[in-house]
Amino acid sequence: QVQLVESGGGLVQAGGSLRLSCAASGSFLSIPSMAWYRQAPGKQRELVARIFSGSTTNYAGSVKGRFTISRDNAQNTVYLQMNSLKPEDTAVYYCNFYGLGYEFWGQGTQVTVSS
Repeated sequence: QVQLVESGGGLVQAGGSLRLSCAASGSFLSIPSMAWYRQAPGKQRELVARIFSGSTTNYAGSVKGRFTISRDNAQNTVYLQMNSLKPEDTAVYYCNFYGLGYEFWGQGTQVTVSS
């Protein structure tokens, strides 16, 4: 059974930084897509950033220039470095691994940014 385990969330003041990590148990030949989503109270889950196996990245416009997604293929781990955090970044952040015939989600980690 594959599990994605997230860490790194917490409470931070506006302008601060946090680094999220998501590691997968189990073995994969490759993971075409690793991504971070977030869901704020009363809002739909939205894509924050995605990184493909060739290292191509996509970012939501609201985080571009502030967040950086990266991956360690050997460790089946994806990271999200979040800088210049804003109160509107407050949400539960979920990692997502997607490939041919499978999709896995992490349990979510809370990020709270105080003003």
